[in-house]
Amino acid sequence: MAEETQILDTQFDPEDEYRPEPEPEPQAPVWMDGSLRIGIHTSIAGSYLNALESARKLGSNALQIFSASPRMWAGSARIPETDATAFRARRAELGLGPLVIHANYLINLAASQPMLRTRSIQAFHDELVRGIALGADFLVVHPGARGENPTQRAVTTIVESIKQAAKRVPLGHLRILIENTAGMGTAVGSTLEEVADLVAGLTELNAGACLDTAHLFASGYDLSSEKGLEQTIEQIDKTIGLDNVPVFHVNDSRIALGGRVDRHDHIGHGKIGAAAFGRILKHPRLSSTPPAGVLGRVFLLETPIDDPGDDRRNVAKLWELAGLEDIAPKAEKGFSMLTTALKKRLVAHKKEAKKLAKSAAAKQKKSKSRGKG
Repeated sequence: MAEETQILDTQFDPEDEYRPEPEPEPQAPVWMDGSLRIGIHTSIAGSYLNALESARKLGSNALQIFSASPRMWAGSARIPETDATAFRARRAELGLGPLVIHANYLINLAASQPMLRTRSIQAFHDELVRGIALGADFLVVHPGARGENPTQRAVTTIVESIKQAAKRVPLGHLRILIENTAGMGTAVGSTLEEVADLVAGLTELNAGACLDTAHLFASGYDLSSEKGLEQTIEQIDKTIGLDNVPVFHVNDSRIALGGRVDRHDHIGHGKIGAAAFGRILKHPRLSSTPPAGVLGRVFLLETPIDDPGDDRRNVAKLWELAGLEDIAPKAEKGFSMLTTALKKRLVAHKKEAKKLAKSAAAKQKKSKSRGKG
């Protein structure tokens, strides 16, 4: 009987050599499944996680947040990695997306004053860093005010400011979006052509646009009628390109067509009207379903919360106007980011601020009259 050949465990056998498996194809995020994405701007007060829970409780499947206080220079504030990790994990659990971050209101990328422009570039750089840490998909920024500069020079300044802010920042899938403006003062971006020029100047960064319905209406684009909507859609496609508009801010307008003032209203309560938002949400070219629409396109509310429940009611209204109220995410009954107690505190705070302002004005007037005497 022949002896079996014994092979020691330490002996090399070419058959045992490691053969790496091919990397699995990355899976598309859940929010890119072709379904309608409706969200709302939620507060990060107390914790970034609170913003996710608010979006869920309000019946949204997407959200927008600030990454820091929008009316204060945050310096180079960074998000602790433990907080960022917890946020990304919880968002994945809830299936919320896309996640949109709105940049600080103080940022003026068109500023001609060297100090303000430098500070704005640094602040926008920090927004990019925080957005990446949170796993955001889009970062929306207002172009800025041009002051006495001509529009084209301001456009060039904005483009260069954004490029400087994004230097050596690994954007990954984070996409910068330029938001259109209502036309107040010297703000850049009140026409689709101006937004298109900015997007074209940032091609190397794959920038796009976020269009606000209230701003469009206030700057003269009639979304309230069927004909006006079709004309506006054609203009968007000819200038910016519909494929470059993955985010819409859906807000009704307290201001009449062409009023050039930024005043948001509840859906169906303003000059644009509920029927118009129904047409917008159901329009195939504005959908999140290719080939006519853009996969993952989102409609985000920035409507006021005057009374507890306004936020929840506006989200529900969009699902209703889209004809999807029966399959929409379930909102938590009675939940609102504005509680009755908080509203009382805010009203008291406003009254006190008004009283102090009135007192200061009276003192100033009295001081002037003494000086004349």
